[in-house]
Amino acid sequence: MTNISVIGAGTMGNGIAHVFAQSGFPVTLIDIAQPPLDKALQTIAKNLDRQVSKGTLTEEQKQAALQNITTSTDAVSGVKEADLVVEAATEDLNLKLKIFCQLDESAPEKAILATNTSSLSITKIAAATKRPGKVIGMHFMNPVPMMKLVEVVNGYATEPEVTQAIVELTGKIGKVPCVVKDYPGFALNRILIPMINEAIHLLQEGIAGVEEIDTIMKLAAAHPMGPLQLADFIGLDVCLSILNVLHEGFGNPKYAPCPLLVNMVTSGCLGVKSGEGFYRYTPGSKDLVVSRRFLK
Repeated sequence: MTNISVIGAGTMGNGIAHVFAQSGFPVTLIDIAQPPLDKALQTIAKNLDRQVSKGTLTEEQKQAALQNITTSTDAVSGVKEADLVVEAATEDLNLKLKIFCQLDESAPEKAILATNTSSLSITKIAAATKRPGKVIGMHFMNPVPMMKLVEVVNGYATEPEVTQAIVELTGKIGKVPCVVKDYPGFALNRILIPMINEAIHLLQEGIAGVEEIDTIMKLAAAHPMGPLQLADFIGLDVCLSILNVLHEGFGNPKYAPCPLLVNMVTSGCLGVKSGEGFYRYTPGSKDLVVSRRFLK
């Protein structure tokens, strides 16, 4: 595979474009308007600058990576030469079904169509196309340039050759592929998100405070970040969405979202992205300050 197209210029999309471009692949980054594309290029340049300052990248390599990226607001022309399309749009099933239907019509017949979804059914998304065997999940972790894991998710009809191609490609961009099957939450979020939900239950029930819960998991389980801080980083709305997928998919009450999480999302407290979740976030500050809602 030579030419890569990435749908969506948000946090995940620009990160995916970054790692492919840095690894020498020509990338077309696609979004519905130019402003988010311009913002994505600024973010990529800033992240590359950070790598240069740390000595993990040279200035020449940075410039080469940036030159590998082109942008487009036209999804049809943006994927017409693609060998691989990675969709990184909003985590909305109806939107993804619409995108994959269009990609199926616009991308070359040989192209593999991948989705970065963190929990939605690959099989259901693939069913929107006439090439379900060439549809697969590539679940990158956030922040993409730093995190090594890519969860490679086989849909029910994904062809073995497609899986092997994606596994090999994942290695070429410096990531570690882990192949899993297409069931709600895949592997990572089926383990991680219920743990976060249980931590929120502990907080709601007054068993421990925000800092205590996070400190316990950092010191006792060697987690680099506590579950509540991690939830803020992921986005509380995203956590809630994944729990709903798990609850609906398995019909098991153990996956029911904690009422505190539901209330926080309803009130607009979404974590880092909104400036407040279990902690408060001030631009430019690295201090971790517990939200006033949870102060003793």
